[in-house]
This record gives sequence, structure tokens and C-alpha cells, in this order.
Amino acid sequence: MFISGGLTHASFGGIGLGLYTGVSPILAAGVFAVLSAFGVEWLSKRNDMREDSAIAVFWTLGMALGIMFTFLSPGFAPDLSAYLFGNILTITFGDIALLAGLAVILAIFFILYLRPIIYVAFDREFARSQGIPVQIFEYVLMMFIALTIVACLRMVGIVLVISLLTIPQMTANLFTHRFHRIIWLSIGIGYLSCLGGLMISYYLNVPSGAAIIFFSIIIYVVCKLGKSFYLSLRQKTQNP
Repeated sequence: MFISGGLTHASFGGIGLGLYTGVSPILAAGVFAVLSAFGVEWLSKRNDMREDSAIAVFWTLGMALGIMFTFLSPGFAPDLSAYLFGNILTITFGDIALLAGLAVILAIFFILYLRPIIYVAFDREFARSQGIPVQIFEYVLMMFIALTIVACLRMVGIVLVISLLTIPQMTANLFTHRFHRIIWLSIGIGYLSCLGGLMISYYLNVPSGAAIIFFSIIIYVVCKLGKSFYLSLRQKTQNP
């Protein structure tokens, strides 16, 4: 979760750089986020720096550069609300194609390498003993995290994208602890959150990003309360 938040805010540096140079802010954010992800991975492997410290370095660096380049951008001051809070109306066909392409690549990658990914995520030493190139997988996974964050910026914005990446997983984790089931449940919950959030956004005329996150939190709370009630009821039934 912390790495998602760090890369999300680090990508703001790429947005500011894109606005300053005239390059696509999303493209610049993607490059900046991937480089930041690699930087975090490299620094965290050094003996003199912990991972949370490395994340904090790129988190603050990205925000600082983003603010500086935004103010230095020529012409009128750019509107950053779409990047900070998200707006479904700003999504272009290119953004949809980017999301679709990234989704296909991620699906293929996980189908081919699901078991090595699980080994690397939960037990690196065991993964090394199985001959898995742990370092390569770590860098590739960091790259995919960065690209996923950037692909979601226009939909929910920098401020809220971390919630879109964590709340569906938290909700799925209420019902199962098996990794592959969490993946599929998270996808379904995330899809439902987007649909419900867009409906709220349409009828209440509120920003789509905030509405999507709000609806996803409602789903989590309902599932959490429902599970607690079910467990309490089952316990009373078993122990009258």
C-alpha cells in the first residue's frame, strides 16, 4: 500500500514536467513513475536505506518537482483538478486504449507467471532456491504498479488512486486468503465500484473519482458488517 501511495504522488512530478515541456502529461507521468519505481527498488536494496525511506524520497521529490514545473509552465496556469481528483469526462479514446492494452498485458503476465509471482511476493529466499530471477520479477512488478497508477490518474486522480488499488483488495480479503481468488474478487469488486460510482457521479453531479472511491468504501463497510454479523450469528448457533 505504501509503495502505491509513493508512486502515485511521485507521478505528479511527471505531470508537471509534461506541462512544462509540452509533452503529454500522462506520458511524462508514466516515464517518471516507472523511473521512480526503479529508483525505490534500487535504493531499498542498499544496506543504508530502508524501503519506506526510499519511497519517501521519491514521494516528496515528485510532489516538489510537479509543483515547481507547474508554476514554471508557460502561458495560462494549467487546470490540475482533473489530475488531482479525476474526471471521467477527460478520458479520451487513447486513455481507454492504454487501459485496455495494459489490462491485456497484465492478464497475460499473471497467467504465465502467477506461481513465481506468489513465491517472490511471499518468500524471496524460497523463490531464489527455485531458480526464479527474483530481482527481475521485482523490477517488472514495480513497473506494472507504476503504469497501473498512471493509467488510472484521469479516472480517479492522484489523491484517490491509492484507494482504488487497495480497497477492492481489502474487501476481497474479507472472504478469502488465497491469492488467486483475491485477484479475481478484487477485479469484480473494482468493476462494481466503478459502475456504482459513475451512477452516483451522474445523478448527483459530483466528481467521478470521489464517487467511485466513496462507493467502494460503502461496499467494504457493508461486507465487513455483513461478515461480522454472520460470524456472530454462527457462533451463537454453534454455542447456544
